[in-house]
Amino acid sequence: MDSVQVVTTDDILLKLCHSVSHVLSSTSDSQVTHAGMVQNITRTCLKPDLGCFSIFDGGFSGLVVINFSKEAAIEIYRRYMINMGMPESELAFSHTSDDVGNVMGELMNQILGNFIKTVSKELQTSISQSQPKMLTINKELTISIDTNLDEAVSRRVSFKTADNHIFYLEFAMDKTEFIKLKEFELDEEFDPDSLIEAHRNTQGEADKSTAKKDPAVVVADDADDLLSELGL
Repeated sequence: MDSVQVVTTDDILLKLCHSVSHVLSSTSDSQVTHAGMVQNITRTCLKPDLGCFSIFDGGFSGLVVINFSKEAAIEIYRRYMINMGMPESELAFSHTSDDVGNVMGELMNQILGNFIKTVSKELQTSISQSQPKMLTINKELTISIDTNLDEAVSRRVSFKTADNHIFYLEFAMDKTEFIKLKEFELDEEFDPDSLIEAHRNTQGEADKSTAKKDPAVVVADDADDLLSELGL
């Protein structure tokens, strides 16, 4: 008999760490990594220089806090904007800039979106998030959820940017376990851009052949076929 697969709170934390590393690495076109060790803490805090937090609820409840040093925040912000095609001369240099706060808040939103998608697919449960809040602060602030967690578990994990700047993820959630009852297939990820590109490549030669046979033919039907593939 196969052993029962159990997903613990720390396994869920690891999924969140992977989301942080994946989103920040891909959007900034650089390497962001997390430590192999996790720290057990008693409370979650917002710390200088730039703190961001969001609450999630649903299948389980919790709080995510990311504390960036000004150096880490500026590095990630500038790499992200340059990767998006913005000229370096137009970028902010101070972590107190509204532009920096807005970008870091958007990145936090993408991180949680990736995490929620992973949880939904791999744990077959649903959670929702609050709008991330980004604050420029100069002193430590204790932050907690307004509802009691079920045997709260709090952890801290350190991350490192490509330029070796450190920032921290703090995480508090219910102590919980997910037990796999039966085998199931993970839902395949649907990428409309990939489908459109594949359709364009496969139809290219057919379009040329049709045009040669009858130049007056307009290949408008291809658009209808593509919309049908997309389910629209």
